[in-house]
Parts: sequence; structure tokens; C-alpha cells
Amino acid sequence: LLRSHDDGRSWTDPVVVEPPLEGPSFEICHAVIVLRDGRWLWPTATWKGWDGETPNSMKAIALVSKDRGQTWPEYLDVLDQYPRGVFSWEQSIVQLPDDRLLQVAWAYIEATGHHEPTPYTISADGHTFSEPRPTGLTGQTTKLHVLSDGTILALYRRTDRPGLWANRCRIQNDEWINLEEQLIWDGAPSGMVGEGPGAQELVDLQFGFPQMVSLPSGDIFALLWGQEDEVRNIRWFRIRVT
Repeated sequence: LLRSHDDGRSWTDPVVVEPPLEGPSFEICHAVIVLRDGRWLWPTATWKGWDGETPNSMKAIALVSKDRGQTWPEYLDVLDQYPRGVFSWEQSIVQLPDDRLLQVAWAYIEATGHHEPTPYTISADGHTFSEPRPTGLTGQTTKLHVLSDGTILALYRRTDRPGLWANRCRIQNDEWINLEEQLIWDGAPSGMVGEGPGAQELVDLQFGFPQMVSLPSGDIFALLWGQEDEVRNIRWFRIRVT
């Protein structure tokens, strides 16, 4: 882990993160989140060892730091569907205006290489998460962003149609209510369709890992990695929500 000094002038020496549980390895596909109560959350997932060892399931978790990333001695269980053979990986977590946490994950079925509709969970206390419920999205590697009006923008790779898609929803009480969707980039299909070994399909993916930040204008700056004409690059988008 690399950290900048508080004044942003330079970087500290690398720090080794000691996880509070055995992985034996971990999947990192999310930036650290700074919560309003001062905690830092680092969404990740436990991952199998090369020998298939899974001492702590294949589940979505969040490492917790209370000292601005100096140490990470705690973790939260976010979503565990591995007892029925479903991986919960490439998750996304955001903090809602009312301080609740909203989470989604890619639900990958180990036995078939297919996918379940994207689930979501909610944490009212910032520590425990609800049972998963369906978002109505059929996606992989979904990432969330809270808009200025409190609605949620999701960017995701669909399993049923090519390209990167945007979906806007609102959370009413604990209900996920879809409002609208839009194709952002039609560069490639998902590629993860269960027609070959999962590891090889993962290697052969053509795009993914969308990320978003708000600009001063209110527009959203988004980017992803993609492969076009056998060249891998970073593609960016400016999204205006009206």
C-alpha cells in the first residue's frame, strides 16, 4: 500500500498490509472508501489458494482501518453466497446520503461459469449487511456512484448484451428501484458466458473495471480498460445525468 503525506507533497515508503483473516489470497477491485465516521473501508474478496484451499469461503468483505490506513485489524462480512457455489467478487460499496452503505457484487456460479442477476445488500449500521436482494441488472463488475440528487449511477458489463451500460436507480427505504438505462460504449461483448474454463474466460475479457468521480460541473468522469484491435488502452467518458 502506498500513501501520500497529508499535504500531498510526496509519497511515503510502501507499507505492507497485514490482513485480519486468511485469504489465502485476496481480490482487489475497488478503491479505499473514506466513511463519514472516519473509518476507511477497503472492499475486497477472499480468494482460493492455488491448491483450491478456501479457509474463509469465496466471499465479499471489507477491510477496516480506524487510523487512516496505518493498520487494518478488522474486517466486515459483506456478502457470502459460496455455501451454494456462488462467488461474490468485484464488488462495489458506496455510502448513501443517510450514511447507510449500499453494496453490489458480481455473482459467479462456480459449477457452470454462468452468472446470477446482480445482487445488492444494505448496511444500516455500517457494520452488518442485509441478505442479498436482486437489483434487476444482469451484470458483471458493476461499480456504483452516488449522484448529487441521491440517486445511484451504476456502470456495468452486461451478460445479455454487448458493451458498457449505465443504470440509474434510487434506494427507497431498502428497495432498489431502477429508473433508466443507457448504453455508454458498445465496444465488445462480455466474454464471460460459461463456454470454456472460467480462468481462461477471465483472461480473455475485452474490457472492465469501470470507475467514476464527480466533476465540479456535476458531470461524471468515468473510465475503463478495454481491448480494441488487439491493443489494450484506457478509455474515458464524460456522462451528464439530466
